[in-house]
Amino acid sequence: MHPPTEKHRLKIHFLGGAKTVTGSKFLIETPEIHILIDCGMFQGLKELRERNWVDLPVDVSAIAMVLVTHGHLDHTGYLPRLVQQGFKGTIMGTAPTLEITRIILEDSARIHEEDAERANEEHFTKHHPAKPFYNQKEAAATLRFFKPIEEGSWIRLSQHVKCRFQPVGHIIGATFIELEMYGKRFVFSGDVGRPIDYLLAPPEQPLRADYLFLESTYGDRLHEEDPPEDKIIALVNKVIESRGTLIIPSFAVERLQTLMYILWKLYQKNRIPNIPIYVDSPMGNNVLAVFEQFPKWHKLSLQEYEAMCDHINIVTSYKETWEVIDKQGPKIVIAGSGMVTGGRVLTYLKQMIDMESTQLLLVGYQAEGTRGRHLQEGVHEVKLYAKYVPVKAQVHQLMSLSAHADQRELLDWLGYLDTAPHMTYLVHGEAAAANALRVKLQTEKKWRIHIPELNEVVSVELST
Repeated sequence: MHPPTEKHRLKIHFLGGAKTVTGSKFLIETPEIHILIDCGMFQGLKELRERNWVDLPVDVSAIAMVLVTHGHLDHTGYLPRLVQQGFKGTIMGTAPTLEITRIILEDSARIHEEDAERANEEHFTKHHPAKPFYNQKEAAATLRFFKPIEEGSWIRLSQHVKCRFQPVGHIIGATFIELEMYGKRFVFSGDVGRPIDYLLAPPEQPLRADYLFLESTYGDRLHEEDPPEDKIIALVNKVIESRGTLIIPSFAVERLQTLMYILWKLYQKNRIPNIPIYVDSPMGNNVLAVFEQFPKWHKLSLQEYEAMCDHINIVTSYKETWEVIDKQGPKIVIAGSGMVTGGRVLTYLKQMIDMESTQLLLVGYQAEGTRGRHLQEGVHEVKLYAKYVPVKAQVHQLMSLSAHADQRELLDWLGYLDTAPHMTYLVHGEAAAANALRVKLQTEKKWRIHIPELNEVVSVELST
């Protein structure tokens, strides 16, 4: 006689990262344990940003742990709010991921405080007084829940649940997460990196997935194949000719270090002259230290790392920011943030975006509703610190530096799966991108696909 099968019902809550590329949060309720995969902030559209202020529609105190795929704000930026709402569990990720998360939360808290202070001083707020989304004390309180784990090994979470973190490229420390639950494997891709990267090894690939949660950021396109160096050289020549400034808004994690590496290499190979290069991103400077701290997570030798840092001027204070702005002659400025939503880049743009000698280079994904997306779409004026400034700078875009796999690379990443997943959920992508990837997967692989809505809850019944 066969032993009777036991049924186990799981619930999956799509609390973010559904039909949007921000706010990733996926809650899994099992009979034994409640697990949150990622805990990101919404960015971009106002209606999404306003959701950040609404408590999660679940019992936060029942969540035993948060498993973090990587440190980006749209995957970790909500953690202090989770703690405010009663979370007392464990926050697990690789050591570099938790270090990046610490840097990002501390920086984010400082920006929230500064924004609230400025809003109160200049009275451009509906709320009196304006309050920070969370403050530096609350960010610091979140760190006590951190527990670094080793990648590549299974970790037992409860009797029938275990997890494993596998490197996935994208940024330093980033992983995809496998959850083995009641004999079935659930794979959360996080953000999948690219097979060829200046600084990182190619992503590991999943071998089995009964249920797959796949990012779809670039599910509707293929990246440019032109080497980014060519466009950068052309723009450097332009600013030398006009004695202007090349401003590159950059994500502080990975993109900034990649740009430093490319510019240093171009100079080394005599492909660009010794034009002054300034990196103005307090958070980016801290992330540079993470590269030094975790050498096994990237391809740079210590000698290369030191030579690259020596070649570039690291701006360490706001006073220096103004000194760079006032410096005459051609220069390159790399400053946060990548989607032009905040950070030091706004100060440079306020002073220089109305000058025809300014070249602006966007080097990554620009989420819907962000200032970066507006500039990408060719707006003639942009709002900076509550005032509209005319855009006279030339705006350029470079997609070949993206840290996200494109449609083809996502399909290739799935190439080692032994059988089709029972269900694939397309997450972390705007509706059009997710839909294009759905069509591709259904056509090429004949897979079952579902694109969840925000706050949708899916039940899965498993037998053991």
